[in-house]
Amino acid sequence: MYGKRQYDPAPATYYRTDRISTVNGQYFFATREGTLEGPFFTRFDAQQGASRYSRLHSSKAPPSPRRH
Repeated sequence: MYGKRQYDPAPATYYRTDRISTVNGQYFFATREGTLEGPFFTRFDAQQGASRYSRLHSSKAPPSPRRH
């Protein structure tokens, strides 16, 4: 049986969107921060750039607090 604590977040629906867009024949990817990164010559290059961006920024995440 699963219980819900009072402070648990309410259930929500999340939608995945395509973060790659084309502007004047060049490709860009959207970030969670609301920026467009690019331009890239191909969709594949934009996808690779988005993967590199994600790895770079996830490694900069603040460390979780330590419990003693």
